[in-house]
Amino acid sequence: QVRLEESGGGLVEPGGSMRLSCATSRRDVILYTMGWYRQPPGRQRERAATITMDGVTNYSDSVKGRFTISRDNAKNAVYLEMSSLQPEDTAVYYCWVHVAGQGEYWGQGTQVSVSS
Repeated sequence: QVRLEESGGGLVEPGGSMRLSCATSRRDVILYTMGWYRQPPGRQRERAATITMDGVTNYSDSVKGRFTISRDNAKNAVYLEMSSLQPEDTAVYYCWVHVAGQGEYWGQGTQVSVSS
């Protein structure tokens, strides 16, 4: 079992910035692709951004140019820098990882609310 600890959510005004962090304390696992998904109110969960072990990133059209995903392989951590936030970015954000030999794991989710 791989437990993911998320942090960094909260309330921010439109146009503001926020950074999400996610990490596992496990050091005996290999994390392949890592990413962030989000679930807006009343909608299905959707992919926001992913990053491979080699640092190749992929973004949904809705966040491209505003969000930046990064990872620290030494810390088994992934980050999401969000800027120019808008009310439509309001969602529960979930950390996701693909662990070698074990499959996929999800974080518990962190609420991001964009409102004035």
